[in-house]
Amino acid sequence: MRYIGLRIGIVIFTILLGIYAIYPTIKLYTQENLSKEELLTLSKKAIHLGLDLKGGMHLVLEVDTTDVKESPQDLQERAFEIIKNRIDEFGVYEPTVEKQSGERILVQLPGVDRDRAINLIEKVAHLEFKLVADERVEDVLKKIDRYFSDGDTFAFEEPFSSYLIGVEHDMGIDVRDEDSVVAMIEQAQDIIPPDIEFLFGPREPYEGREVKRLYLLREEAELTGETIRDARHQPYQGQNLQYAGSWMIELEFKREAARKFASITGRNIGKRLAIVLDNIVQSAPSIIERIPQGKASITGKFKAEEARDLAIVLRAGALPAPLKIVEERTVGPSLGRDSIQSGVRAVLIAGAVVIVFMLIYYSLSGFVADIALFLNLFFLLAILSSFRGSLTMPGIAGIALTIGMAVDANVLIFERIREELKIGKTTRTAIDQGFARAWITIFDSNITTIIIGVILFLFGSGPIKGFALTLTIGLIANLFSAVFVGKVIFNYFTYKFDIRTLRI
Repeated sequence: MRYIGLRIGIVIFTILLGIYAIYPTIKLYTQENLSKEELLTLSKKAIHLGLDLKGGMHLVLEVDTTDVKESPQDLQERAFEIIKNRIDEFGVYEPTVEKQSGERILVQLPGVDRDRAINLIEKVAHLEFKLVADERVEDVLKKIDRYFSDGDTFAFEEPFSSYLIGVEHDMGIDVRDEDSVVAMIEQAQDIIPPDIEFLFGPREPYEGREVKRLYLLREEAELTGETIRDARHQPYQGQNLQYAGSWMIELEFKREAARKFASITGRNIGKRLAIVLDNIVQSAPSIIERIPQGKASITGKFKAEEARDLAIVLRAGALPAPLKIVEERTVGPSLGRDSIQSGVRAVLIAGAVVIVFMLIYYSLSGFVADIALFLNLFFLLAILSSFRGSLTMPGIAGIALTIGMAVDANVLIFERIREELKIGKTTRTAIDQGFARAWITIFDSNITTIIIGVILFLFGSGPIKGFALTLTIGLIANLFSAVFVGKVIFNYFTYKFDIRTLRI
């Protein structure tokens, strides 16, 4: 009894710590009408539900190795690292990104918007900075018109320039004419100089119709996205009214690229420098002066999420090759709710049966075991919350198995106490000896299972990890709740009320 106060203090402190750890999880999943800031704060401290419980996406991607000289293994390795970096910055909790055979990559994302996630993953994000060849537009357009007017072998009755319209200070086309314009450009490649190319801008509304700007650019890029050190999104702060209320991406180049960018802008004052992402011209601002700081910006009518996602893919780097989705499955949240209800029901039924059995078979001692069992589950969930663990359907199965292992520990202790009482030892001595002699067996059985759980977690994947996580944490909590807490309860009541006989 010398240290009983300290032991009770440890138990109470641990319970309070557990309440502090589990509170964000309780609040997140029970309270409604939480603000976005509260949801974000609580999500960082709460248990996260896995794909099978929360719903989400299951994708299998394949690297398109067509026309790429690198080995398929190298392409897969680079694509894997880039996708992993993008998803990490995207902010998905407990994602799964794994390499598979056949240059394939498995991606599982719980609770995300499908279209946004696919756009983030699939975007090649090949960024280039190219000078606009405005001074050569008139000459090239005349050549193309002359090309299609020399004979009747082509299916276009109107000249190329007739499809062009003015979009502010740029030339553009109506999106309904895009197929015709693209076909004419492709057929006229022989007379278009090899050092220039036509590229379109994104769709945008203009004077009541959908249009695309058309740019004539130098084919050779001055800089590429590989030279970017950092990319951040922020609200547009310029004076161009067409971008008012939109977002932009601020770019910062690496040191060597910054010097090159300063040289490029210094030599081409008065010209325009197009920012091209995946062969789409996002903007083409004029160079007013030499830019020595190594910074640039991508403007466009971006929403906040679009700008953030674009900044993410630019920071993570361009994919070495396009990706094809070879398998896609979507798990709906309704299926997740059904799984949660079934899993919780199974755990509650298992727990109730065990509690009743322990009370009937071990009387009041069984009540102590039930307290230890409840604390075991409580500590398990608290530890999951502390480490922001993910709860999956196999994880719920691991919790059910933990209940069995926790009861097994109490059975071993009670049977050892019975044996000590049968040979005539006093109640207090029987309790001390029972816990001491059962401890070795409990420790050995739990530690060996914990080792297996750790191995499964490290080398397993998907559902196996979820099962191994809850099982391992549950067994660690069991060593504390069944042995330490159980003995504290027994010692306190036997000394406090001077219990001479023990029904067990």
